[in-house]
Formats: sequence, C-alpha cells, structure tokens
Amino acid sequence: MKAVFLDKDGTLVEDVPYNVDIRQVRFAEGAIEGMTLLQDAGFRLFVISNQSGIALNYFSESDFRPMRQYICDSLDSFGIRLSGFYYCPHHPSGSRAEYATVCPCRKPAPGMLLRAAEEHSIDLHNSWMIGDILHDVEAGNRAGCRTVLLDVGGETEWLPGAFRTPDYAVTSLSEAVRKIIAAPGQVPVPAPCNLVKKAGVLAATAGRLAL
Repeated sequence: MKAVFLDKDGTLVEDVPYNVDIRQVRFAEGAIEGMTLLQDAGFRLFVISNQSGIALNYFSESDFRPMRQYICDSLDSFGIRLSGFYYCPHHPSGSRAEYATVCPCRKPAPGMLLRAAEEHSIDLHNSWMIGDILHDVEAGNRAGCRTVLLDVGGETEWLPGAFRTPDYAVTSLSEAVRKIIAAPGQVPVPAPCNLVKKAGVLAATAGRLAL
C-alpha cells in the first residue's frame, strides 16, 4: 500500500504558529483538489506534524485534539479520507518535563512515518513525504520515502545534510501532486532495519489518530 505523508502547518494548512483555534484554520491553496487526486490515484493519506507547542506549554494535548478532529472532519466533508494523523508533542527544550525529551518521532527523525507504515502496512519505498521545510524532507528520506519540498518560505535556514535533498522542489501543493502522480515507479534504498525497530519501540508516545 502506497501513501503520501503531508506536513500540517505550512503545507496542508496555512501556517499560524502554535494555533489551536479552529476558526483560524485555512487549507492551503490546492490542498483539497490535490488530496482528491492523490486519493483517486490510490495513495493513502496521512498527516505528520511536530506539535512542540505542547512541550513548550503553549497548549495541551487536549487543546490540540479538537484541531486534529476538525481537520479530519473537514477533509471528510470533501470525500477525503485520512488514514491517520500523527503528531509529536515533544521538544528537547520543553518546559513540561514529561515532553522535554529527544525522541525518535520529532521531525527530522522518521519515527512518525515508520510508525504509520507499521500500523497501516505502508510500502514506504513507493510513498512520498511533502513538507515546507527540510526537516520534513529529512524525515521522509530517512524513512525511505521519496520527498517533495514545498518551497513557499517556510524554510529559512537551508542547513545541508545527507538526507536533506528532496526529489523535487516546487512552489505549490498542486505542483507537488502533479510531480508525484507523474513520477516514475523507481523506489529508493530501504531504510536500515535497526532504525525501523528503534522508532517502533520508542515512538509510542507520539500522538496519533488512526482512521
């Protein structure tokens, strides 16, 4: 089963920092049409999101859950079925001790993608990660996916690294979808087995909504 993993803030929805107010949610231009095309092409759809505001005590997990549900319900109203919505509540410098940790789920680590793959029998080597910063790209590449960078101003540091080169860099979500659907069927090198095992064991505290 192939999938497309989408970052939330700055990719699926317009970026409003640390937002848990559903009244401020705006889907990115082309998001609904693009996800419909991906779904029709046989991809399962997942949201993969860092939510460090929980660790930093800007909001709680219970504050975030209505936001997550609102996005799922809104997409469902357009006939778009999310297979899962995974989020990482951690941050190494968090002010809440239970979340202040270096974890395998916070992007650029691939833990959320690996967990989704294990729980939903996803073939990562025929799947894609779309995000607006290179941490998204690195997470996808480390998981064994192909990757698309949505270059719309979210990435400001451009730090290089072995896993930080996307297969494609585009300026709109619509273009990202076109690239994915038109891409040849070649697959990348599989992720190391020990990395998959580590993420499966240690990412258990990452939030998820399996649908």
